[in-house]
Amino acid sequence: MAQAPRLKISDTESLPVELEELQAAVSALPEAYQATLTSPLKRVVESTQRRRRILNLVQDALSQLRMDLKYLIFDLDATRRERDEFKQQLEDSGSSE
Repeated sequence: MAQAPRLKISDTESLPVELEELQAAVSALPEAYQATLTSPLKRVVESTQRRRRILNLVQDALSQLRMDLKYLIFDLDATRRERDEFKQQLEDSGSSE
């Protein structure tokens, strides 16, 4: 049995399905109840969106950190190879004299 995804993937600002269902349920209530629930629901929606934006920023920062680390490791390996080649050249030139 296939289950609907919890999050809509099309938009980074999309809300979890449960929150959308809650918004629909609140909008179907009589005006008096809607007025009571609208403000707390709005805060929950804003909080969810803020957390999603923060999560996206953290994921982007981690991706950048991983890429930077790969470049640093590459550079370190290249530097070590150059050092080893230079040592070999020094040893070769020292033994030929």
